[in-house]
Amino acid sequence: MTTAARAEITAWAFRTRFRRGAFGWKGTQLATGRINEALTEIRAVARHDTACAAEGAVLLLEKLSPALCQIDSSSGALGNATYAAIQELAPLISQAPVSTKVRQKWLDRLFDAIQEDDPPYIESLGDYWGDLCATKELASAWADQLLPTLKNVLRERKRGTYAFFSSTTLCYSALFKANRHDQILELLAMDPRPIWPYLVWGAKVLATRGQIDEAIAYLRERAGSTTSETSIARFAEEELLKAGRRAEAFNQYALLANQANTHIATFRAVAKKYPELAKDNLLNHLIASTPGEPGKWFATAKTLKLYEQATRLAWASPCDPKTLNRAARDHLKTQPDFAMQCALASLHWMSMGHGFELTGLDVLEAHRFAIEAAAVTQQARTSIEQVLASDGPMVAWMQRSLGTVR
Repeated sequence: MTTAARAEITAWAFRTRFRRGAFGWKGTQLATGRINEALTEIRAVARHDTACAAEGAVLLLEKLSPALCQIDSSSGALGNATYAAIQELAPLISQAPVSTKVRQKWLDRLFDAIQEDDPPYIESLGDYWGDLCATKELASAWADQLLPTLKNVLRERKRGTYAFFSSTTLCYSALFKANRHDQILELLAMDPRPIWPYLVWGAKVLATRGQIDEAIAYLRERAGSTTSETSIARFAEEELLKAGRRAEAFNQYALLANQANTHIATFRAVAKKYPELAKDNLLNHLIASTPGEPGKWFATAKTLKLYEQATRLAWASPCDPKTLNRAARDHLKTQPDFAMQCALASLHWMSMGHGFELTGLDVLEAHRFAIEAAAVTQQARTSIEQVLASDGPMVAWMQRSLGTVR
């Protein structure tokens, strides 16, 4: 049975859920859930028929932008969901065992979807275009199809006229897959101000030739002020890791390339790429890489169960009292000494005016946790009295909260 016939037999449940304009202005949460459901459905089919699953992936990508076009996507959540979907579906389509004729039909459908992608939910699909072609011959044919328009656009840009081609990334990706690397560099040389999604293909060409340092220098030289150091760091780290230059990748780019929303997420991202590093050594390196804010790594050390180090970090620099209170509460029975230090540090930083939206309840909790966790009650009381006798800006407020105003 052909792929097309199997696809017709497969009754995709997501088909009707992604009709044009299916989601309203506030439909981000619902749409994200529908995307996840569709991915789950495609994964289930992929377990026994990858070609049919790839057909479903093409269908979903076709339907995404028309279905999501009316949603307020200002939060970025929907963009993240569609980007993650493309990252999962593109390899599935690329690796599907289908004939060239079927693949060409898929590419035609996806190309039409990219041209009508407004808002641009599937624009990152262009980065995978060469892989979607699967063969050098098909990629070269697509490059030949796109090159005339791209060259015209570049000539206009060189003359100072604004010009844009929505399939520029597709062309570079196809040329790269077809091993027509010199043409990529020639085209980029024609562009007076190439943006990052285009420029990175030139760097990939140099990296493929083993010229990794030159590729990084190429990006630094030609990238404009709008290109973040993080983007360059991610490219540099990836290429250095591929080349086996792990020490350079780690020392020069790991922290910036794996920067996440939280310190623990940053640690996990780095640890995943460098499993050979002991967790305490890795944490020490990350702390040293962010001078002046060791306290922000407290939660990471606590999560890793490095309690002695976490204690030092809690006292090293301002640490959120509420975070310290939660740590004290969670470790009262299992790590009482650590819990006591967390509670005392919480009182200390509150007395110095650190923390956000604190109330008297936070003071009472820290005081109670310190007393309960202390192996010797007098030890905790002495430390608490020292904090309350200090000249911190918030000491008077803490005394009133505890009812200890003299």
